[in-house]
Amino acid sequence: MAEKIELTLAHSPDSDDLVMWWPLVGQRGPDGTPVPGPLGEPAIDTGRYRFVLASDEVETLSAAAQGGAGADITAISCAAWPAMADRYAITACGGSFGEGYGPKVVARHDDARFTEGDIESLTMPGVQIGIPGVRTTAYLTLRLMAGEVAVEPLPFEDVVPALVKGAVDVGVLIHEAQLTFAGDGLRAIADVGAWWLGETGLPLPLGLNVIRRDLDDRFGEGTVEEVARLLGDSVRVARERIDDSKAYLRLHSEGRPEWTDDALVDRYLAMYVSGMSADMGRAGVEAIERLLDAGAVAGLIDAVESVDVVGMAEAAS
Repeated sequence: MAEKIELTLAHSPDSDDLVMWWPLVGQRGPDGTPVPGPLGEPAIDTGRYRFVLASDEVETLSAAAQGGAGADITAISCAAWPAMADRYAITACGGSFGEGYGPKVVARHDDARFTEGDIESLTMPGVQIGIPGVRTTAYLTLRLMAGEVAVEPLPFEDVVPALVKGAVDVGVLIHEAQLTFAGDGLRAIADVGAWWLGETGLPLPLGLNVIRRDLDDRFGEGTVEEVARLLGDSVRVARERIDDSKAYLRLHSEGRPEWTDDALVDRYLAMYVSGMSADMGRAGVEAIERLLDAGAVAGLIDAVESVDVVGMAEAAS
């Protein structure tokens, strides 16, 4: 039997990414060993490929892919893709879209300078905004919404603590913090996904999954499309077997107590492991085109000639 082709797949440590990719490799415990029984084996036939998963925050993954050191397949922020479009194609699956919602812009409850919907307050002199990275879609959309703002880039998990202790005045929250911020004494000023929907009528493309274009050169023509379809199978299985996916999150919940809250997990996964995560379709492509065009016109990101997406179900029909 021929040795399988090993492909690295880098993802964020967030719950939606953990859920989407376990079917490719089987469920692993915190120490990396397979769980006992069938769940420890891949849930789909990966054919001639063997996938190796690696985890890091999305800002770090975006920077690695931009710098040429990214994985074969990697999560990135949509805003970062133009800087690597020559080397990575977007996969139809694995993206996170805010369908009328998205990262929250929040302030401390007792800070009277800020009220809900007052976008202009974000540009007041002296206001410092904690953001989860300059390459993130959250930051790009904040700039499109508010214009020039003073920011402090932070690891996403440090934004809330920095805001609570007063190191920054405002925070832009991604991942589960979008749902839990009230418990930290914070209140919303704006939702950038809701703002984007109001401006365009489109979902906000937040995270993308991308794949190296040179896989066709390395492993034969058609490899990129073949792998993209396997990735789509993984996301669909993860969504169909949601109880198994939630059990996997509980297995990895040390330091992430929110993953033991079934209601919160259900709500978050419904938001960010949606049908558009399984296959973004033409609506997803249009949303990406619109966001990247807006960012380029504003001079915030490079322009791209076109948005190419591989593994789309519509293309196969």
